[in-house]
Amino acid sequence: MLNHYGKTASFTTKIGLCVNMRSLPWYVQANPDSFFPRCYGLCTESEKQEFLGKSGASATVWVSGQEPCGPHCTSCAWVSVPENAESKLMGLSGQLVDTACKVCQAYLGRLEHEDIDVSEDASEDLTEDEWKDLTEQYYSLIHGDAFISNSRNHLSQCQALLNKITSMNPQTEIDGLRNIWIIKPAAKSRGRDIVCMNRVEEILELVAADHLPAKDNKWVVQKYIETPLLIYDTKFDIRQWFLVTDWNPLTIWFYKESYLRFSTQRFSLENLDSAIHLCNNSIQKHLKNDKDRSPLLPYHNMWTSTRFREYLQKRGRGTVWASVIYPSMKRAITNTMRVAQDHVEPRKNSFELYGADFILGRDFQPWLIEINSSPTMHASTPVTAQLCAQVQEDTIKVVVDRKVDRNCDIGNFELLWRQPAVELPPFHGSDLCVEGVSVKRTKKYMPPISNVTFSSSLLNIQPLKVRCPSAMPRPALGPPQMALQQDLKVKDAKNHRVISHRPISGTPTPCISP
Repeated sequence: MLNHYGKTASFTTKIGLCVNMRSLPWYVQANPDSFFPRCYGLCTESEKQEFLGKSGASATVWVSGQEPCGPHCTSCAWVSVPENAESKLMGLSGQLVDTACKVCQAYLGRLEHEDIDVSEDASEDLTEDEWKDLTEQYYSLIHGDAFISNSRNHLSQCQALLNKITSMNPQTEIDGLRNIWIIKPAAKSRGRDIVCMNRVEEILELVAADHLPAKDNKWVVQKYIETPLLIYDTKFDIRQWFLVTDWNPLTIWFYKESYLRFSTQRFSLENLDSAIHLCNNSIQKHLKNDKDRSPLLPYHNMWTSTRFREYLQKRGRGTVWASVIYPSMKRAITNTMRVAQDHVEPRKNSFELYGADFILGRDFQPWLIEINSSPTMHASTPVTAQLCAQVQEDTIKVVVDRKVDRNCDIGNFELLWRQPAVELPPFHGSDLCVEGVSVKRTKKYMPPISNVTFSSSLLNIQPLKVRCPSAMPRPALGPPQMALQQDLKVKDAKNHRVISHRPISGTPTPCISP
């Protein structure tokens, strides 16, 4: 047995997962935006333009739709008129809000397919200069350098638009305001060369500056989850194992235990350092825990899922794991594998263990970030020392012991998905036939021929009923006498003499002509 499958790049690489998620509705009645943060490949112009069109505008409308908490609320400075006349903040006109609303209306129109019958010439997309102006004003607004004058005049309009966007876009809750994106090499692992950025032009400059060979010059940009669930003000992610033992029929096993990986630093959107936002152990193990971080977090920065459930139980959210987190992770894995099934080599006598990474939103909804082949089994902490050894032993139980005994112990694995067998229609072979009788022609007078005995099979013409295809009759040459005349005209290969039969002096005798 082999512990790997071929051609799994469609879901084990960042670019493969990014592209494959677009095809999900063709395989499953599910929306990829409900569990996979939107992602774009920056290698193609169409993907790049779609990325540019979805950054900034909705956040501007969100800002304009908020009521200030109070006259001295610093977090709501964008919608509050500064009391200090000498303030250096720049006042932005309502034209910014109108332009942002126009972009969002066009976005909603595309979601509702209103743009199908609209020609490109008739579309009201922003020009390049208008986009640049909108982006610059948005940055000034979000970074605290400006505010919107008379923001209350746009309040009701923006709130109505935001409600509609929220009802149609399941990622509104995780988008946040700062337009932060995470830029990843398309096919690297362990967090290598991953960075967070919040300015579009810097993202494009980073990709343009990459002069690597074409096979390596691939980048994806994914929306960063700006509102993650935090534990003691610290970000974490979940490593979840699952096992595939067959691709045809697709058979997936889900592990009941997982583990959490914490950042060494306290969470902040003011600092985009990877040490804060990437929880990969391959990155965090080289860093020291922040002295201001909660002492309630483990020094080795890992929890088992059992420990996490205890944490939720103490805060009155003990049912969330079983009702929201665990089943949602299972659905995400099932959907992703069903899309990838057509791309993977379905080799028999094989299996593979994968590690999926999830981040939870504030509403406990898990978001799939990536899927790793060959997940590390290194005993780097007390948590992985226990779980990694256990998952390897349970994997052998599923792929080896279960071949001998279907009812054997399979440890913490549970069958997540087994594709129903496809019933083939019964096949009994072809049953074609030709029925009928031969066409009889009027007999013509033929002189009698001596010394020739007619075959009885030629003289007995029976009604024809033949099965196809092997017993199909050859076309008849005519009445038996005519067929016989054809057969008797033979050429002697040795003497080159033609033998025929013809009447002479009324007596039928053979005649030989040189």
